[in-house]
Amino acid sequence: MSSDKSYHEHMTQTVTEGQHTNTAVRLWNRNFINACIANFLIACSFYLLMPTIPIFLSEQLHVSQSHIGLALSSYVVALLIMRPFSGYLVDVYPRKKLFMTGVTLFVCMFTGYYFAATVMFFVVLRFVHGLFWGLSTVSANTVAIDIIPSERRAEGIGFFGVTMNIAMATAPYIAVIIYDSFGFSKLVSSALMMGAFAILAVSFIKTPWRKKPDKKPPLSFDRFILIKGIPIFINQLFLSFGWGTLVAFAVLYGKKTGIHNAGIFFLFLASGIVLSRVNSGKYVDRGYLHRVVVIAISLITTGYFCFASFHNIYAFCASAFILGVGFGTLFPALQTIYNNMAPSTRRGTANSTYLTGFDLGIGIGMLAGAYISDVFDFSTLYYVTSGLSFIALFIYWFNSRKVYERNKIKQS
Repeated sequence: MSSDKSYHEHMTQTVTEGQHTNTAVRLWNRNFINACIANFLIACSFYLLMPTIPIFLSEQLHVSQSHIGLALSSYVVALLIMRPFSGYLVDVYPRKKLFMTGVTLFVCMFTGYYFAATVMFFVVLRFVHGLFWGLSTVSANTVAIDIIPSERRAEGIGFFGVTMNIAMATAPYIAVIIYDSFGFSKLVSSALMMGAFAILAVSFIKTPWRKKPDKKPPLSFDRFILIKGIPIFINQLFLSFGWGTLVAFAVLYGKKTGIHNAGIFFLFLASGIVLSRVNSGKYVDRGYLHRVVVIAISLITTGYFCFASFHNIYAFCASAFILGVGFGTLFPALQTIYNNMAPSTRRGTANSTYLTGFDLGIGIGMLAGAYISDVFDFSTLYYVTSGLSFIALFIYWFNSRKVYERNKIKQS
């Protein structure tokens, strides 16, 4: 407790000394670096299995496509269940302890894949794994925001999120190499090893001291979702819908249009995300939040329209990069909006609401996208997605922007 108080006093002094300029407030301290390392390793361990489980189920267990989809989607259901509860837990209990607990349980669950031999086992295992993944990500984001100085919050969120995006881009590529060369068991061992290093990184994080509440807040709806942020949440669904269609169908769409190395889409997408995330947060912190969001949604709308309209490798890669820049610009700005509408005691709820918005939108995008592409075609799907993004732009400017300005609070 004394070390936490010392850290709190140090942070207060640092913020006071740098209150007139963002550059005087140190962002890259030891705690933030450890949080970024932990987030990267946790994400790597998770995304190592994402592209290889379908291959393993198909090639080794001879499972049908429909049953593979069931095994993969069970973790999304778990996330939707766990995210809101995670926000409540993170706001009530010590955040670092929950972070450590969530990561440790998440890593331990990898041992189950050594024994997975049936579809039902995979469904249950992915569901339980998804529960701990949900707790880990909510607590990780909340701990990171506690560590980041409020004057550089959006910039810090941008850098923190980049660690996840780099993992999303590199881990699947590495996973396929390990799987093809050494098999699924060695891949699981690699994920376990990365997870163990993540636990070590979390153990070195010192979080700011928080006053323990006199009593636990009662369970109520506003402890699971940021009620003031519901209009933002609805707006977010129009955008996360499209993200779900990309994750599920971008590579298949590329192959349908004659692009054989369609996996390159995610390389360009990740490049755009990383490039934009490390810069966009600075402009949000300087007071250009609404301009940043408008530019981001405009880029996303344009990216989807180009993706639907032009069918060659150059347009395919360019569209991916534009979408990456758009989403990379949007992510830290949107997360900042939620956190600026919540007091420090409700950051867990704010972050769980933000993450749930993506989980729900992605789920809807996968389900509706499958129907639209089956009845019509992939081009129609991405024209629809572009249209929804354009609607999201109007909703943001005429509603969400005003909701935020009415409800934002002074941060500390």
